[in-house]
Amino acid sequence: MLFPAVTAQEKRSDLRTKLQSGKLLQFPGAFAPIVAQSIESMGFDGVYISGAVLSNDLGLPDIGLTTQTEVASRAKAIARITKLPSIVDIDTGFGEPLNAARTVQELEDCGLCGCHLEDQMNPKRCGHLDNKQLVTPQEMAMKVRAAAEARRDKNFLIIARTDARASEGLDAAVNRAKRYVDAGAEMIFPEALKDEKEFEAFRKAVDVPLLANMTEFGKSPLLDKETLEGLGFNIVIYPVTTLRLAMGAVERGLKQIKEKGTQQDLLDQMQTRKRLYEVVQYESYNDFDSSIFNFKLEGDA
Repeated sequence: MLFPAVTAQEKRSDLRTKLQSGKLLQFPGAFAPIVAQSIESMGFDGVYISGAVLSNDLGLPDIGLTTQTEVASRAKAIARITKLPSIVDIDTGFGEPLNAARTVQELEDCGLCGCHLEDQMNPKRCGHLDNKQLVTPQEMAMKVRAAAEARRDKNFLIIARTDARASEGLDAAVNRAKRYVDAGAEMIFPEALKDEKEFEAFRKAVDVPLLANMTEFGKSPLLDKETLEGLGFNIVIYPVTTLRLAMGAVERGLKQIKEKGTQQDLLDQMQTRKRLYEVVQYESYNDFDSSIFNFKLEGDA
């Protein structure tokens, strides 16, 4: 109730243990705290907080317009409501290496379990769009090292994302990944791989945990859990899935209300009041409230 009785340190330690299991961990994206609660209730392994989704939630495109404060604040609200570990996208680290270092410490204080930063130049673009421009491997390595050295909790996970596949090719992406590992990255996020063979090649070439991005309408095929686990990947994210599902339903519903003047025919498509109360644990709040008001000290009249 209120917030789970699991500390951020415990979540980080638990994530480290699960990463050694050899099993693929599934992290659906949450665009709001209540979505994180649903993810937990469905038995997933963790929560992913997408920079693109946070931008879109503010009505903005994913081109690096959000600030560190906005991302950290929203990430905190999402992470603290669930006992699951949460990982957040910090784009290019909000500036230079020193900015990336400060961001990591802010996220530690906000209860996050890890973050990934990417090797794009600002203004950045969605990882599955064309014409992305990258910083040099040296520049990215400095940022990764700054982020890694800034940690106060050794279990906070530093993930380096490379967008090099689209513009420089697979071999260059692998070489960048190795440099980022040398700089302190503990997991690599190879963005926009084009087929299953490239996922396999990356696994063979890079000797740290790997993160797969299964975003819809992108450059990568939507590989299932069994396939990704067989390829040796460690975490899979579904970054925009819940937002796309929600917004699809919102737009269909609004269209029907506009056309028919009522939402009556939409009721069977809605989450019920009962289910909503289950997700937000309404009864536990009510029980807590009642226990306080019914409490009496010894000797009270």
